[in-house]
Amino acid sequence: MRTIAFICASVALLSGCINLAPASFTPAAPVPQAWTSAPVAGSEPTVAPIDLGWRDFFVDERLRGTVELALANNRDLRVTALNIEQARARYDIALSSVYPYLSGGASATRSRTPGSTAANGQARIASNYSVNLGLSSYEIDLFGRIRNLGDVALESYFATEEARRSTQISLISEVANAWLLLATDQQRLQFARDTLASRQKSFDLIRQSYELGAQSGLALAQAQSTVDTARSDAAAYDSLVEQDRNALTLLVGSALPAALLPPSTGALTSAPVARLLAPPAGLPSEVLQQRPDVLAAEHALRGSNANIGAARAAFYPRIALTGSAGTASGSLSGLFGNGSAAWSFSPSITLPIFDGGANRANLRVAEVQQQIQLANYEKTLQTAFREVADALAARRTLGERLAAQQSLLASTTRTFQLSDALFRSGGAGYLDVLDAQRSLYTAQQSLIGLQLVEQANRLTLYKALGGGWSETTVTGETAAIRTPRTP
Repeated sequence: MRTIAFICASVALLSGCINLAPASFTPAAPVPQAWTSAPVAGSEPTVAPIDLGWRDFFVDERLRGTVELALANNRDLRVTALNIEQARARYDIALSSVYPYLSGGASATRSRTPGSTAANGQARIASNYSVNLGLSSYEIDLFGRIRNLGDVALESYFATEEARRSTQISLISEVANAWLLLATDQQRLQFARDTLASRQKSFDLIRQSYELGAQSGLALAQAQSTVDTARSDAAAYDSLVEQDRNALTLLVGSALPAALLPPSTGALTSAPVARLLAPPAGLPSEVLQQRPDVLAAEHALRGSNANIGAARAAFYPRIALTGSAGTASGSLSGLFGNGSAAWSFSPSITLPIFDGGANRANLRVAEVQQQIQLANYEKTLQTAFREVADALAARRTLGERLAAQQSLLASTTRTFQLSDALFRSGGAGYLDVLDAQRSLYTAQQSLIGLQLVEQANRLTLYKALGGGWSETTVTGETAAIRTPRTP
């Protein structure tokens, strides 16, 4: 037994003496230091957007409940969580190769040899008993091959964890956008129905006037066309609302309670569902390096470095140990007696001499893969920078666009009121009323759509800056949980 203990101690000292993997590093960010678009003045958060928890970001209680339900039931998020468990198990498997595999066993053999086959013509009964502890072909990791393979599995585990966070951020954004789209289409449907009712009343008045001879058939036909247009729009929005509910149900992963559905009336701007979000002035682009997708790309790059180390170790000798120690006896009573000790020790070394260039090709594959992962990391960072820049560029003019659209709505409303008054007094034809009515309807629908764009921009900027990975706002004491630790 002392022999096996000595072997294990020697192995622990020799393993991992040399690591042939390149030193891990974080590449320089191939993006500008900061964004050129000026931040929007407003109620900006007091913490970095990446640390702002989604519960604190969303203002509307119904939307918060919808997101919570989606995080609990969405199947895509559930799959990513299971992928994390799988990656952790694979890392444990790889890590186990670093340690010796010891096995214990006991055996008993009893045999009879007939006298017809024995030299003395007498039958013989033989017994053999043994107990042993064995070391099975353990590789001494002198050049870090096994440890590098373990590092590959570890980085894969970390990358999978970041992928789960990235999936969660995307899910939160998709659920919120689907919820907002449902709210907008419900609002459009309600407006189309109100417009249909108003136009139907106008049509009834014109028809009565036509029957009395006070209006022409042209005015009646024009009024009928406005009613048909409103009826068609109401039917179309009714279908869209149903489709929006189906899409939201799929994202949530279960039926959505009526209490969590968005209200069917009321302008979105009167009760924003999300906090106004803009990065503080001078916020460096380095904040993007904490985005889950960027961190996942960085872990993949580190894993490719470890792969190079494993490929380089293949050029060097491999030393393996096989041994056992125990006791053996021809009788059960003497199994642990004096002189029954038995042991064996079989070291082996394998030296690569000629492999047809396979090792060199494997090393080249690992080196090329590292360059691919480096390019992927840089592209991921550049994409993240552009997403933030695009969201900021859109947000910079949204306030002006909303103000202009609201002014346009006010002017078209006034135009419609004046043209309708002139028509009723006989000072203008119904065509002027029809044109003003169409302009007013278009302006109102455009304002509703622009309100959706403004709300969606908040979500886009929040997602692009890496927010949504945590449930509550991360403070200085808890920010460390973003950095994965060795299991």
